[in-house]
Amino acid sequence: MKTFGRWVCASLVLGVLTGTATPPTVAAQNLPLPPLPYAYDALEPYIDEQTMRIHHLKHHQAYTDNLNKALATMRGDPELKHLAKMGIDKLLQHLDEVPPRLRGQVRNHGGGYVNHDQFWRNLSPNGAGEPGQGSALQHAIEKSFGSLDGFKTVFSEACLGVFGSGWCWLCFNTEAQTLSVETTSNQDSPTSAGLEVIIALDVWEHAYYLKHQNRRKDYLEAIFAVLDWQEADARLRKVLHDATKEDL
Repeated sequence: MKTFGRWVCASLVLGVLTGTATPPTVAAQNLPLPPLPYAYDALEPYIDEQTMRIHHLKHHQAYTDNLNKALATMRGDPELKHLAKMGIDKLLQHLDEVPPRLRGQVRNHGGGYVNHDQFWRNLSPNGAGEPGQGSALQHAIEKSFGSLDGFKTVFSEACLGVFGSGWCWLCFNTEAQTLSVETTSNQDSPTSAGLEVIIALDVWEHAYYLKHQNRRKDYLEAIFAVLDWQEADARLRKVLHDATKEDL
């Protein structure tokens, strides 16, 4: 099974607001904080700038820092060095190989690192609308949910039903060749269960509380106003393409 690639060179640009190139000051082997693909205020009025800044520069940065600490510990242990070389996507698929003393750190902070990167790229100031006519995503949604409205109903009910902190996902099962809506607690990733992420939605309160307080339904409506269907379709097409190559 293939997973989405993660571009992790130390020269990734963080200056998304000013356009200035500012390399992150991290060791060569450390994972950098993935940059937003848009400015912090680009999703206004649906997702406010203050929330985006805190969410990215504080929460996502903390997951990045704590994941790097776990990876540094692995690199310093000859018996664990091979785990650090796996790449975070693959490592999340092999949590059972991570020693118990580090497993929680990798599961929580590795999940937080990957989940947020997927979440940012699912949003766009040019989002909303619906999947392109005749697109792979449109066909898959109709096959699995009957219609786009059918998907939105299932997805919304799942998101609103998450108790406490967690995530809501649209995933693709490469074996069953179907889409499914999944939920996870905390920072658990469906990648660990062998599923491919098509849409990721953070339903932790820190993702929406400054603007929407406890009104998660309002937050969900805001998400649909900036959801990047083209990105979701591109992810699905990549999964289908990779699955085809594996069958050859």
